[in-house]
Amino acid sequence: MNKFKLYQFIISLGIGLAVVSCKAPAIAPNPVSASLPDSYASSKDTTNMSMTPWKNFFKDKNLSDLIDVALKNNQELLITLQEIEIAKNDIRVRKGALLPTVGIGGGTGVEKVGRYTSQGAGDASTDITPGEPVPDVLRDYNMSFYANWEVDIWKKLRNSKKAAVNRYLSTVEGKNFVITNLVAEVASSYYELVALDNQLEIVRQNIKLQQNALEIVKVQKEAARATELAVQKFQAEVLSSQNMEYEILQEIKETENKINFLLGRYPQVIKREKSTFMNLVPETVNTGIPSQLLANRPDIKQAELELAAAKLDVKVARAEFYPSLDISASLGFQAFKPSYLFTFPESLLYSLAGDIAGPLINRNAIKAEFKNANARQLQALYNYEKTILNAYFEVSTQMAKVYNLDKSYALKSKQVDALNKAIESSNDLFKAARVDYFEVLMTQRDVLAAQLELIDVKKEQLNAVVHIYRNLGGGWK
Repeated sequence: MNKFKLYQFIISLGIGLAVVSCKAPAIAPNPVSASLPDSYASSKDTTNMSMTPWKNFFKDKNLSDLIDVALKNNQELLITLQEIEIAKNDIRVRKGALLPTVGIGGGTGVEKVGRYTSQGAGDASTDITPGEPVPDVLRDYNMSFYANWEVDIWKKLRNSKKAAVNRYLSTVEGKNFVITNLVAEVASSYYELVALDNQLEIVRQNIKLQQNALEIVKVQKEAARATELAVQKFQAEVLSSQNMEYEILQEIKETENKINFLLGRYPQVIKREKSTFMNLVPETVNTGIPSQLLANRPDIKQAELELAAAKLDVKVARAEFYPSLDISASLGFQAFKPSYLFTFPESLLYSLAGDIAGPLINRNAIKAEFKNANARQLQALYNYEKTILNAYFEVSTQMAKVYNLDKSYALKSKQVDALNKAIESSNDLFKAARVDYFEVLMTQRDVLAAQLELIDVKKEQLNAVVHIYRNLGGGWK
């Protein structure tokens, strides 16, 4: 009767432990995310330039060749590809945890027990072979298969594997985001390089004009129609333009090195077409509707997958509060003589055991990890919302930039035309002594500045279209 009561007590205690251990904190609710606007402006046209592959988007063959090399050799992209491999292997690790661990082992040893012990006394009276007692010093030989398996009752291991899959998919989207930015950066740097080439050509042409003007002033000084001050002023202007020439040459070198770095190679000349730069027409901008960002932007999809993984991590952390069921088994042979090792069934060894265990008293560490998982889930949610918001504002900003640069280029072109006419007039008037050298210098300076600014605006126009293509999620397909 006492033994029966003891069993009752043990069973009741086990059930109580299981109930207590099953109490787990609730999962923190996710705030409701704000929805995207229906359109960027009034238009709801779904035509989206991001759907165009980059090889069709960039018409310049030299630029396409550079992007091709970058996609093969860029170190940042290669690093990202290795992150994908790491994430893929993590899936294999989590998948392996769902299966039993099976192994084979063997060993040998020596054991001597005291004669005046229950085991020693029993060994002394036991005959394996009639008339031959068991020796005092026993050797031990064994060979067996063993297996261990944690039964995934609460889906802890399955959720862990799903989280790893989501993180793997997230790294794939991360690679796509790197590609998008890489394509845009190579294109922007290429246009910057060609713009610098055109600015260099303008400065060199201006130096020739200034040198001609300097020679005229020197002749006029000899004829007493100009002063040494005028000669020195024109000379200083020539020197200033020559200095600008070397500054642009340095910028060209730096931009070439930047492109070569993006291409993962040592410095070499970048092949490009310089003469047609000012005739380039930016691609027509078709932004589609904001909801398309969710499907096209790799960084948004990456943040979404990270959020899904974080939600699964919370479930995994919550399952740590529940009892776990482990099953272990072994099958093999064991004997104190090699000749007895495979004697069946006397040397047969087998076992099967199941263990249920759950946290009872010191659960602070599990609670802390659960709270951390909840906090990381909220972080992932806020990051997802921030990424969507940032994507919308990037597109909106670039749309305004494309529009304003188009107007700016038209006005700047008219300014350059007007100043070119003004410099012709000022040169004629200076030769006729109807204006002084100061007006000629100022006009030349204004023309040079306006021409350089016009090239800058053209470069900004082309880059604004490249950036809006990137911001819409184009370039990785």
